[in-house]
Amino acid sequence: MGSLRIVFMGTPDFAVPALDALIAAGHEIVGVYTRPPRPAGRGQRERRSPVHELAGRRGLRVFHPGRLTDAESFAALSPDAAVVAAYGSILPAAFLEAPRLGCVNIHASLLPRWRGAAPIQRALMAGDAETGITVMQMDQGLDTGGILSQRRMPIGPADDAGAVHDALAAMGAGLVVETLAEMAAGRCRARPQPDEGVTYAAKIDRAETRIDWRKAAREIHRQVRALSPVPGAWFEAGGARVRVLAARPVSGDAPPPGTVIGDGSAIACGDGSLRLERLQRGGKQAVDADAFLRGFPMPAGTVLPVETP
Repeated sequence: MGSLRIVFMGTPDFAVPALDALIAAGHEIVGVYTRPPRPAGRGQRERRSPVHELAGRRGLRVFHPGRLTDAESFAALSPDAAVVAAYGSILPAAFLEAPRLGCVNIHASLLPRWRGAAPIQRALMAGDAETGITVMQMDQGLDTGGILSQRRMPIGPADDAGAVHDALAAMGAGLVVETLAEMAAGRCRARPQPDEGVTYAAKIDRAETRIDWRKAAREIHRQVRALSPVPGAWFEAGGARVRVLAARPVSGDAPPPGTVIGDGSAIACGDGSLRLERLQRGGKQAVDADAFLRGFPMPAGTVLPVETP
């Protein structure tokens, strides 16, 4: 495959493997766009995005505008294509039209299912049996552009958002390199997304992170997996917020929802119970449930607060 002039646009960890793969494939990365550095940590020092860090190590030219308004500077890079992966901002029409082959997006779902900001989390919350990567020809809609390529992946019963994220990031990196080669050779044409099966992956709201023990254990299990490792599903116990990073549902009759049962590592739910496996308290490291309970006992019979309606 011949080298293409690529503008890469991405911000979080998800985008890093794709930029690495494009460099390894021999493409000329003429510019990297990422979100601006943000204050972080106790000292509120500006922290560069993961993509910015990689681009800096590779000596690439980096742009981090607060808003995408300077289409002339973008077009002046004379890109053959722009590759977008979780950039974090909508591209104006002038940016979409500048590259010779257009702008392609690496999206972490099998479009048209789960358009939007949180496709991995929503797929897990919904109990989807599979997910995948879509490389899409971008238009001005929200993940509505034509499909250039797709690759599928099963979701295992214990997979959490972290595991799915890493697998899809690697999958997207390989697929976008293959897709660009097909596009450059004139063998790849975008096909419209079907009208059926459209769903939207809204950003996770803070209220969705609290566990409501009145729900079925299997539903709470999906919530835990979808929110692990961050931001983490949580419950309140002894005035402390406890994050659940791993758990498994247990069937059978149980006392009223929110009741601690057995050795303290299981909580009764609206249907069945949830066996806690990995927990974390604020300011502490995540540990297995038995180690957590030695330092933070939850006696059997304790009734935890449930989410208010």
